[in-house]
Amino acid sequence: MQDSIYTIPVSEVFDPKCGCPICAMRNMLENRCIEYIMGAAMMEPDVRIETNKTGFCKEHFDKMLKARNRLSLALMLESHLAEVREKIMDAKSLNNLLDKSSKAKKVSKINNSCYVCDKIDWAMERMLGTIYRLYENERSFRDLFASQEFLCLPHYELLCTQAAGHMNKKYLNDFIKTATALTANYLETLNADVSQFCKMFDYRNSGEDADWGNSKDSIERAIAFLTSREP
Repeated sequence: MQDSIYTIPVSEVFDPKCGCPICAMRNMLENRCIEYIMGAAMMEPDVRIETNKTGFCKEHFDKMLKARNRLSLALMLESHLAEVREKIMDAKSLNNLLDKSSKAKKVSKINNSCYVCDKIDWAMERMLGTIYRLYENERSFRDLFASQEFLCLPHYELLCTQAAGHMNKKYLNDFIKTATALTANYLETLNADVSQFCKMFDYRNSGEDADWGNSKDSIERAIAFLTSREP
């Protein structure tokens, strides 16, 4: 797999100042990976070797189905299923499946692995390292980071827990403080919007001139904030 597929300029996800920039980064990486493996890359030996071993999770199988390239998916499934048959479903494997053998571990690994997830995690780790370095070295990026709309809860956790192992203590506390403010401020607004949505079902708030404010899409925004995934 070409590493360039997973190289995204930080400015592409931070400059728009719309939504959670880490969600945007993850989504961009995910889309690039799926487009790549559903295209000519599916015939590249190194890619097929990896997809044969790991397979895909339910979420990414669904996304590949929506890509409307059923032949590409079928070809990957054909060789992946053959790998499962050869490495897992032989007589010895079946006999040892219930003990703690290496064969049993192989079944568990296939059931809990995903080529796309692995590539996203690999790329995200490197992109987060870039974010931490920029925050330490460039005042303009610190200002850009602080001006984001919000950080979703899962990516707030990810950024803060990873920062301690990557950032100089001189900037770490400021980074955590800024990230916390982005998340907390949005959470307060979001909570108010969801409350407003609930109140609009009171008969006293009915009528054509009812003021929904920004609450109509608050359920979807709340789910995205809590899960990092839009419903």
